[in-house]
Amino acid sequence: MNIKIVTTTVLFTFFGLTAQAFALNEQDLELLKTTNACPRCDLSGADLSQANLSGANLRDANLKGTNLSQANLKNADLTSANLETAVLTSANLSGASLTGTNLKSASLENADLTSAGFIGANLEAANITGAKLLHTNFRGANFRLTTMPTGLVTSDKSYGWSLQRPTQKECNKFKADRVPGTTCYGQ
Repeated sequence: MNIKIVTTTVLFTFFGLTAQAFALNEQDLELLKTTNACPRCDLSGADLSQANLSGANLRDANLKGTNLSQANLKNADLTSANLETAVLTSANLSGASLTGTNLKSASLENADLTSAGFIGANLEAANITGAKLLHTNFRGANFRLTTMPTGLVTSDKSYGWSLQRPTQKECNKFKADRVPGTTCYGQ
């Protein structure tokens, strides 16, 4: 009998703490609404659809699973934010900074990404079908299994696979006087 009580108590405690660890922080949500800034906040799972977050500071924020569909995030700072599985359908992200942001499995369908910066962002398995891409910077971004604006899905190979080259060899092929140290490929 005591074992059942202890087991039940342990399970309720475990699941209660787990739910809190992944839940939205209501104080963070209130801070965002009043100041339009909430860096390093936990807003995971929040419903921010159609919210006006223009120019918001959400740097390093946890927005995992957040609904931001039709939200105005124009010129927002989402640097290093976690937007994994977030819904950004038809959101305005024009001019936003998403440098180093995790957008794994996020939905950005029909989003306005004009002049947004996705430098080093993780877009693995993200969906950007129909997104507006005008002057958008994707330098160093990960597009593994990403659904592109045209509907095509990118390769499942890691980012640098096409940059692989044969191992460098020492050769003297291109020097008239055969000076050691000339690099040759594919020999």
